[in-house]
Amino acid sequence: MTDSPTPDTETADSGPEPFADQQLADFMRSLAAFPSMTAGGDVAAMRRTTEERSSQRPLGPEMPTRDLEIESGLPARLYQPDDALDALVVYFHGGGWTIGSLETHDRACRRLAARAGVPVLAVAYRLAPEHPAPAAVDDAVTAFEWVAGARSASGGLGFRPQVIALAGDSAGGALAELAALRTRKAPIAPDFVALAFPNTDLEAVDGSMISNAHGYGLEPADIEWLTRQWVPDRARWSDPDVSPLKAKDLTGFPTAIIVTCELDPLRDQGEAFGERLRSAGVEVLLRREPGMVHNFLLWDLISPSCAAASDRFADDIRRATTAALARQNGAEPVQDRRVEDTGASSGQ
Repeated sequence: MTDSPTPDTETADSGPEPFADQQLADFMRSLAAFPSMTAGGDVAAMRRTTEERSSQRPLGPEMPTRDLEIESGLPARLYQPDDALDALVVYFHGGGWTIGSLETHDRACRRLAARAGVPVLAVAYRLAPEHPAPAAVDDAVTAFEWVAGARSASGGLGFRPQVIALAGDSAGGALAELAALRTRKAPIAPDFVALAFPNTDLEAVDGSMISNAHGYGLEPADIEWLTRQWVPDRARWSDPDVSPLKAKDLTGFPTAIIVTCELDPLRDQGEAFGERLRSAGVEVLLRREPGMVHNFLLWDLISPSCAAASDRFADDIRRATTAALARQNGAEPVQDRRVEDTGASSGQ
């Protein structure tokens, strides 16, 4: 997997400073006029709002989908694009471990599956505060182990993926990281992880948490409030069971794709995790999207730059999948013509 030695913040035009395009700048300014997302402290209301907003978005690329239940009744949704690679991405949605669902990320998962050409299994893990940590991590591990079992017994999945990846955005990225840490020594471990603007350190308070604190769609006060729902005891925020950056030993972690955003409060902790993985001998693709903000995967209809960034994340996953398949088959990876033009955007 090709990687860049350091996150690049100056190779692309940031457009209307500091945002990647005018549409994103206008959207961020409109968001700034409203109260903080968590100001009311009403989880039920937050969930209703996110569900209502997602229901108003167009469906996204059409493809066969199927709702199913993983072991212990864990809900999931399978997306199967045409001419798919022999692989599966197990996906965990963002939302501060407190909000988000199969519906809020349905369009994003459809676009990811269609662009990457890889089936996606979205998992509806248990949410806080009703189910604090480690419930969501347990669900992520359960989902992976169920899929890994499908390699030898197709069961409810319906096929046996040769390559299995864990992926997620924001809090879902943290779940992918933590599940990978738990399963890295299993007989069947994840082939790679793909993380978009992930949480890695619940204790983080400096760096980009200060420089990107206001005006970029995610406020530190919101991050802290959501974290308290998931891990009420602040003394546990440094526990590597919830903050993967705090893990003492990262050897054996799967190949990783980590995409951060220049204007995201979580930027520095995501990049710090990538550098720690490199120091542990893990193969890492670490990219920083210039002029980009947290949650770009959900905003492809608002900003062409968000759509393009989402496509680049899907292209990263396709390359990693192709490389993993080649390694398993004892062949050298070849250039995939579908992802040669990484700047192209599928705004469907």
